[in-house]
Amino acid sequence: MDSSLFIFRQLSLIIWVLIYVDDILISGSDSSAITRFIAQLNSLFSLKDLGPLSFSLGIKVYGNSTGLYLSQAKYIRELLAKTSMLECKTSPTPASTSVQLGKDIGASFSDKLLYRSTIGTLQYLLLTRPDLAFIINKLSQFMQAPTEVHWAACKCVLHYLKGTIQLGLHIRSSLRSSLYGYTDANWASNVDDRRSTGGCCVYLNDNLVSWSSRKQHVVARSSMESEYRALAHGIDELAWIQSLLNELCVPVSHPPILLCDNMSARSLASNPVFHVRTKHIEIDVHFVRDKVFQQLLQVNYFHSTGQVANIFTKVLSIEGICFSEIN
Repeated sequence: MDSSLFIFRQLSLIIWVLIYVDDILISGSDSSAITRFIAQLNSLFSLKDLGPLSFSLGIKVYGNSTGLYLSQAKYIRELLAKTSMLECKTSPTPASTSVQLGKDIGASFSDKLLYRSTIGTLQYLLLTRPDLAFIINKLSQFMQAPTEVHWAACKCVLHYLKGTIQLGLHIRSSLRSSLYGYTDANWASNVDDRRSTGGCCVYLNDNLVSWSSRKQHVVARSSMESEYRALAHGIDELAWIQSLLNELCVPVSHPPILLCDNMSARSLASNPVFHVRTKHIEIDVHFVRDKVFQQLLQVNYFHSTGQVANIFTKVLSIEGICFSEIN
């Protein structure tokens, strides 16, 4: 989804303008200045002021005293109607912990177009539903030759969506600006090629702003190696978001913190000694160490029982913890 972001600044006044095709979202620190800015734009272009933001690009926006809620309930209902699942039963989780997914598991699914279009539609839901990131990433790996097992897993996601239509992201305001993230990896989890799955998520204050679940490009020979590759990806994401915040004139109060649940990966990140056993991940090792030694960020250990990034690397028996329901 391509869009353009423009920032206008005069003294302490900042106005953000987000443009996507013919839709324009305007935000700023002064409502009267925004009104004047819209009037100036209207003098140059023919505009239609739709008032406060309530719906954009398939996302419902609802605001109250606690912040903003982002939901794609309408989009989910349309998807369920398209797949004839509008009256289906609900499921407590988006995937079953007892079902193993592989490219050769199950008989070939006859309607490949239905599978591909459904997965493509589900991918757009990741804008507000990080709880689906892992399973949709997993099912996307079988687009070329889906089987009946893959389609059954896809229908399980639809059953889960039926019972969680109103779930979405809750964005809260805060006077401080802190940036931190979590990383995790599921070592050799892919049954076809034994590649690991890495996941990370980034928070700005208490708001989830970025997340990812992806299969790593190479086979890791140890759990530490897979965790360290996920750590390097998380640091890369933190650095990009920090750079974006600087452009948006949003200061961060202290260096970002990255939390991982692997003691070996955490120790390697702060160890200045380069070992022969880490030669095969040399680039990631030096990239992470440079960031840590320059004090651009911190890498801390966090116990796996509270590891938020677990939801991006494996099927869990509980729902995610970063969602709120719109009343």
